[in-house]
Amino acid sequence: MGVWKLPTKKQFFMYQETDSGVFGLFDEPSQILEAARKTKAKNYEGFDCLTPYPIHGIDEAMGLARSGIPWISFIMGLFGCTMAFGYQYLTHAHDWQLNIAGKAWNAWPAFIPITFEGTIFFAGVLSVFSLIFLAKLTKPNRKILHPDITNHRFALWIPSSAPGYKEEEVINFMNGLGAKEVTVVK
Repeated sequence: MGVWKLPTKKQFFMYQETDSGVFGLFDEPSQILEAARKTKAKNYEGFDCLTPYPIHGIDEAMGLARSGIPWISFIMGLFGCTMAFGYQYLTHAHDWQLNIAGKAWNAWPAFIPITFEGTIFFAGVLSVFSLIFLAKLTKPNRKILHPDITNHRFALWIPSSAPGYKEEEVINFMNGLGAKEVTVVK
């Protein structure tokens, strides 16, 4: 358990897709994890690991900051909680003051179920929209690099926009990592 810290701009990074670069295919999750560590040590930036399922420790191996989506969820949850409770309070205590079963107009325990639902609704829905926006998932015509990627093989992608990118060096680097297949995409 780490120390609580305020969010940083680095946590809210947007995915930058490139259409040219080199990718290498690996068969085992341990291979892609080690390849990510070595790629980070080589100071390539903007590289990505494409996997069929989440791999524990891959974010740390790639040097990625923790995602900012939990902060968005928390803030939107607070917003939903405030809106749901505020709506009920203003409705019952100010707009329609009805005496129901002798309860006070601001009987807050009765407001808890709707407040809970409003919190979950806002946090969940706005977290999904934030993920779609930050990951740029609305692009319908993405280039398919290889049919086996995210099916049963793991890929390390180094874009041509990475600092120090030289195609031959990257191909040799991928082969040195033990990639089963290295492909140049232009």
